Parts: sequence; structure tokens; C-alpha cells
Amino acid sequence: MARVAIIPGDGIGPDVMAEAVRLLEFIRQRDALDLELVHWDLGAERYLRDGVALSDAQFAELEADYDSILLGALGDPRVPDNAHMRDILLRLRFGLDLYLNHRPAYLPAPGLSPLAGMEGRPIRLDVVRENTEGIYVNMGGRFKVGTPDEIAIHEDLNTRKGVERIIRAAFDIASRRSRDRVTMVDKANAMPAIGALWRSVFSEVGEEYPGITKDTMLVDAMAMDLVRRPEQYQVLVTSNLFGHILSDVAAIVTGGLGLAASANLNPGRHAMFEPVHGSAPDIQGTGVANPLAMIRCAGLLLDFLGHHDQASEVESSVVDVIASGRTTPDLGGTATTTEVGAAVLARVTG
Repeated sequence: MARVAIIPGDGIGPDVMAEAVRLLEFIRQRDALDLELVHWDLGAERYLRDGVALSDAQFAELEADYDSILLGALGDPRVPDNAHMRDILLRLRFGLDLYLNHRPAYLPAPGLSPLAGMEGRPIRLDVVRENTEGIYVNMGGRFKVGTPDEIAIHEDLNTRKGVERIIRAAFDIASRRSRDRVTMVDKANAMPAIGALWRSVFSEVGEEYPGITKDTMLVDAMAMDLVRRPEQYQVLVTSNLFGHILSDVAAIVTGGLGLAASANLNPGRHAMFEPVHGSAPDIQGTGVANPLAMIRCAGLLLDFLGHHDQASEVESSVVDVIASGRTTPDLGGTATTTEVGAAVLARVTG
């Protein structure tokens, strides 16, 4: 029995999670999947009520007893420093060593891209981001705060182990998805020590994949190329910070954050799936939140658990719904969150 922890999150998180769970429950019952969905009370409401975001006992249970986590967006203005978000999201990411952040960015319809002339230019990008090192490890600090001599230092941590495993993961994703090009993105001209590590490991690991074209690109040039000719790229592998930025660019050119799903993985051990659109508390409960990113996360979850046919079914249903025009306002439609979720479900039910 595969156990999945359902954490709806804050703001629009529960709104869109309800649609993803409704779809998962239908597929589970229809196909008799050995799957248990367990709802967890974690988020701003619990934090404000009890003063606890994620207890040690809860983390230990998630680590030991669950195969994966389906996580809604976190963030609430009632918690100004978003302490609960860091305690939940970052603790799970670092504590479970979810070093692989995979964000597929596929353009389901040319008209959804803000770029002109996308007809006949299919975009299928897989951004593979290192998820537990780099600038986000929060090594550093401030000195002489509030004075003219104030100093702020933030270290960019890169280990050979961390770099090698994320680069190998990128090549493995390319192999599994029949992609024949992997591009490593860095800033080696301005960060030569880190660049040398990434480039040498990329070259060494790349030799194990003779059928895949390998190239490198500076991050500023890649940011421009993702706007100019995104269809030229297939799999991008890069550091934590650069991956965060480039995956958002990739999401925008393929329809926006309302479609962007992500997987946080420690292959063979743990997994967490989350949309990347944020909690948007200002539209909570209004019915305009786009549930498709969360539904796509459900598809990634099914794929991770080995239910590949059902995962493909979810993705094709999302594409069909977009083509039908049954979308929320961010994609130019007039449908509500629930109506979009129902439209996807209707295609799955046949």
C-alpha cells in the first residue's frame, strides 16, 4: 500500500488541492490502485492555532511511513515572516534530502505562450534543479547591522556529491524520456571555482551517455534564449538559484505558473509534489484559482508511484480541457476552479 500525505497548504492551496484529490480518488477506485490518501493538518491555520508548524514526531512519521507527499502552496499574511512555510517546506526538502527538483514545462497550446509565432514550435523542457545546496543553504550572516560599515555574506555551497548526483539525474531523465540533448547552465565566467566543478563533473558523467548531446551555457544567455528560442532546448540542469529562476521563465513561456507543477525527489526514497504558483490569499475562495498545476502534480505523483498509464491519462486530459477553452481567467477562460476540475475529471471518466 502506497501512502500519500495530503497537505493542502494555505490560501488557494485547499481550493486547488480539492480538485486534485477528487481526481486521484476517482482513479484510485476505478483502477483499484493500492493507494491511500491521508489528509494532514499542516499550514498557517495550525501554526496560528497551536504554535507548531511541523513537529519532530510528525516529520519522523512522514519520513518513515509515507511514500510521498502532495503539498499545496504555503504562505499566509497572518504569518509575516512565513516561519511556518520554512519549517514545513524547507524542513521536508532538506530533511528528506529531496535533492532533485524536476519541473517539466510543456506548451499545451501555442496561444498560451506570451511569445508570438509559436505555431509549429513545440516546447518540451525539463528543468532539473539542484535542490539542497547552492545559495539556499543559508550559510552566512550580517555584521555591523545598521551602520555604514554593514556587511552581508551569503555562501554558495556546492559539493562534488551534490553536483554529480543532480547531473546524473538529468541524464537519467533525458534517457527515460527519449530526449537527446542535455544543457548544463552556470555562470563559469564570473564564478570560476563553482563553474569548474560543475563543468568537470558534467563532462565526466556525460561520457556515460554517448547517445546524448551535451552542451553548456551561461545563465544570462540561457535566460535570453528561453525567450528567443525555447524550442531548441530539452533538458536543462543547473544549480539551486539558477534553476529557480530559469524554471519560472520556462513556466511563463509555456502558459504561466497556473500550469506549473514540480517534483522534489530523492529517487528510490522520498518524493514531494507541489505547484509553484504560490498561495495567492487574495483570491482564496473566489473560484478563480487555476487547479491545473495541482492536477498536474497529481499526475507526477501517479507516475512516481509507477502508475504510468494513469499519469499519461491525467496529462492528456489537462491538455484536452485547455484545448476546449474550459479554463480559469488566467488562461483566458471564464470557468471556476471547481468547473475546471470537473472538466478534467469528465475526460478521465470518459
